[in-house]
Amino acid sequence: MDTSKLKKFAQFARRTLGKQVSAKLTLVLSEGSAARRESASTVKKLEDAIKSYGKEQVIDRVAYTWFNRFCALRFMDVNRYTRIGIVSPAEGQFQPEILLEAKMGHIEEEMVPAKTQQLVADLLAGKSPSHDPQGEAYRLLVVAACNAWHQAMPFLFERIDDYTELLMPDDLLSGNSILAYTREAMTPSACKDLATGEPIVEVIGWLYQFYISEKKDAVFEGLKKNQKITPENIPAATQLFTPHWIVRYLVDNSLGRLWLLNCPNSKLAEQMAYYIPPEKPETDFLRINGPEDIKVCDPACGSGHMLTYAFDLLYAIYEEEGYDAAEIPEKILTHNLYGIELDERAGELAAFALTMKARARQRRFFNKRVKPNITVLEKVEFSRQELDEYMGHVGRDLFTYGLRETLQQFSEADNFGSLIVPKVGNVADVLATLETKDMAGNLFLAETHQRVLKVLRMAEALGPRYAVVVANPPYMGGKGMNGRLSTWAKENYPNSKSDLFAMFIERNLDLTVKAGEVAMITMQSWMFLSSFEALRSRILDQHTILSMAHLGARAFDSIGGEVVSTTAFVLENTHKPEYRGAYLRLVDGNSEAEKMEMMVKAIAQGRAA
Repeated sequence: MDTSKLKKFAQFARRTLGKQVSAKLTLVLSEGSAARRESASTVKKLEDAIKSYGKEQVIDRVAYTWFNRFCALRFMDVNRYTRIGIVSPAEGQFQPEILLEAKMGHIEEEMVPAKTQQLVADLLAGKSPSHDPQGEAYRLLVVAACNAWHQAMPFLFERIDDYTELLMPDDLLSGNSILAYTREAMTPSACKDLATGEPIVEVIGWLYQFYISEKKDAVFEGLKKNQKITPENIPAATQLFTPHWIVRYLVDNSLGRLWLLNCPNSKLAEQMAYYIPPEKPETDFLRINGPEDIKVCDPACGSGHMLTYAFDLLYAIYEEEGYDAAEIPEKILTHNLYGIELDERAGELAAFALTMKARARQRRFFNKRVKPNITVLEKVEFSRQELDEYMGHVGRDLFTYGLRETLQQFSEADNFGSLIVPKVGNVADVLATLETKDMAGNLFLAETHQRVLKVLRMAEALGPRYAVVVANPPYMGGKGMNGRLSTWAKENYPNSKSDLFAMFIERNLDLTVKAGEVAMITMQSWMFLSSFEALRSRILDQHTILSMAHLGARAFDSIGGEVVSTTAFVLENTHKPEYRGAYLRLVDGNSEAEKMEMMVKAIAQGRAA
């Protein structure tokens, strides 16, 4: 995929949307504004948000929200998942199809509420005064469409009845509008394979990376001035979209390997070009009873690239086992795939990408109301007093020391993320018990109750229950860590405290069940530096290296040069001292394409031998 146009667009969109939302904010908050007269309570919420998070963060959040929605709507338009083009014109036309239809008197009743239909009709008929009747009518239609999609994808299309709508950009119809540039960048060939009709969900990941790339550059400029990376900047500073061939190597040799060990007569190896078979037949491996037993987790999932390829492989597994094709997508999203993420917007995109994969396989999937298992980690705090009152209400017998500690562990979840190891062991049991408690009659404790449940759901996602963990974790050395993160790392990950990626190696091994698979791409430094000696000892003495592709520099064309030198590898969470792993030295390749070709050739030669 040629990503240059996507990069140019995403960076332009971030700047443009930021300016437009900022201008709209100034207008909305001005004394005597129409918004203050007509939506006083919403303006009050906006002012409260600015007090809590700051003006710039509110602008950034709203701009990001609209970027995600516009891109999602365009993606669905191109793939014909929308009944009518929301941001895209019909062939041969210039205005969005939904507006053109409305001008002809056709407004989708299922999508647009009756009140909005009347407002749109009055605007287009000139019955309502407006300096821009078509633009105003179209904005109403877009909001209605987003609200309609809330039922199928609440994680991305939250109901727009707050200040997000007030701050919606004004110009959506001109040739210089953000939607015009969205259509220009997200061409049909960028959003779907024109030969097969398959959606290309990777475009979502690239847009996410490029949207935050300038913020990432700014963070790294700050590092040169000894400015540490604060929690709100961790997602931007550590995001790196993984090339598809590396994803395939990791997933084929973890999820694919596990399935082939359990089903030696499977034909799936024929479609896994990056799979490295074991040198000898194996008898000691994780036993599974069927596809639904395989839980796959990406604990730093970003926009979901690892998970979307895992979806494809799981679909083939279910298909091979004879499952009903109409049921497979729901089974995969319900039983198999789990993502954990720090950045709310990235988590939304990961869930969206998985939903698009499911919809491509099952036309009626949107009607199933299935929400992908993407957990966005949030900072949640409790005062000692409110926990004491809450415990007194629900029963102190539930609140072991481990549970109390767990409820406090997420007070800095925005800083520590998936590296948090919950203290409580029986999260599922405690969660199930508390979910039955009716707190509706106590307004104060009802809010506390919801936050307790939120923490326990996050803790459940971080439990050691996965057969496969696959990740391209964040890279951040000690020099970039803020003070709290640095101190916490030394206390909790003494063997790997020098870099986040190394801590994630340890964390991922602890997320898997015994004999589970861990597949990662990380910086190569843990293989050599003395600061990682204890980590290497743990891996060699307690676990097994199944395979490794030493990539070196230039494995990521998107960052170029010698900036990042990496290695991809698969570990098994059990110790097999006699096991002979497969090792590929690919450091001589000067680009993604060269390294990919070298890897495919080496694996093919090994399989043919």
